[in-house]
Amino acid sequence: TAIWFAQIVGREIRLIDYYEASGVGLDHYVAKLREGHRARYEYAEHWLPHDAQAKELGTGKSREEVLRQLGVNIVIAPRLSVDDGITASRLLLPKCWIDREKCYAGLNALRNYRAEWDEKRRVLKPRPLHDWSSHGADALRYLAVSYRDRWGDAPQMTQRYRKRQRGSSSSAWAY
Repeated sequence: TAIWFAQIVGREIRLIDYYEASGVGLDHYVAKLREGHRARYEYAEHWLPHDAQAKELGTGKSREEVLRQLGVNIVIAPRLSVDDGITASRLLLPKCWIDREKCYAGLNALRNYRAEWDEKRRVLKPRPLHDWSSHGADALRYLAVSYRDRWGDAPQMTQRYRKRQRGSSSSAWAY
């Protein structure tokens, strides 16, 4: 699980912190949100991917339900294709101010996010490689599509971006 801490001020998105962990329960993340060095933040809402609505076999509850029971204000991100999410992320990044120190691990994930290589055909596959970097990149993608869904200025920009990018073979989106 990767979390980007963002403030939206006018049309600027401030990425002020980043946290990532694995192998722990949702209660761990809620505790991180409420305690420790992140306790100084006041949260409006938390944007989660659409799969947070899936029911867990062990509990019969979704991650969304568990987080709501723990008092977290949840908004489910719209379900878009990975390509549309990458485009939304590309459009979001120029609007961002990023705290390089607190977001170092997240920025490192973005720098290393890349397309999967097809050795047999010697070309990039049409999907991103799923590795350690994809968690931070996916979290930013959900931020981008949620921002776009909430503030609505990206759809027109997305069309312009796609027109400029036709014929481009590059699948990398963060440099």
